[in-house]
Amino acid sequence: MKRNVRQHIIETASTLFYRNGYNSTGINEIIAESGIAKATLYNHFKSKEDICLAYLQYKHHKFTHDIKAFCTSQNEGKKQVLAVFDFLSLFFKEKDFNGCWCIKTVSEIPKENERIRNEIQKQKKELISFIANLIQENLEILSLEESDILAKQIYLLYESAVAESHLHQNDWPIAQAKGICEKII
Repeated sequence: MKRNVRQHIIETASTLFYRNGYNSTGINEIIAESGIAKATLYNHFKSKEDICLAYLQYKHHKFTHDIKAFCTSQNEGKKQVLAVFDFLSLFFKEKDFNGCWCIKTVSEIPKENERIRNEIQKQKKELISFIANLIQENLEILSLEESDILAKQIYLLYESAVAESHLHQNDWPIAQAKGICEKII
């Protein structure tokens, strides 16, 4: 049985980076956990930074797919917009919830690391865009500008709920953020 070695490395590194942090996870740990040779890792990735980018993209792809499927499966209208918080509540209840992988990673890199920072910014902009699309499709908004402003407000509520639920190891920040969102929409 031939396995996709590159994908296996990404999945292994993703588990380690998300659980332990980017800086606390070494190349040798990724190699050991993956059960591969060092040369194999370097055949697929030139650097730890390249693995980190693949990790961020892997997590984002799965997250994007899952949140879109969840939100659009809800009844149309406000429920689809509020579903971003219901999705977060389910994410929080997963046994390995450890906050936002993007925020964890950006907090560990030097601010000069534009490759990783740009990837994270791109992913966050895509989340705002997804929320804006939910708003446009489900709420009666007068203009695209109003929709964009509301999407950014909901995004900030979402992000703070992720961080605070991780900090407090409790889902009350998610419930509170959803309550505030209900009021503003």
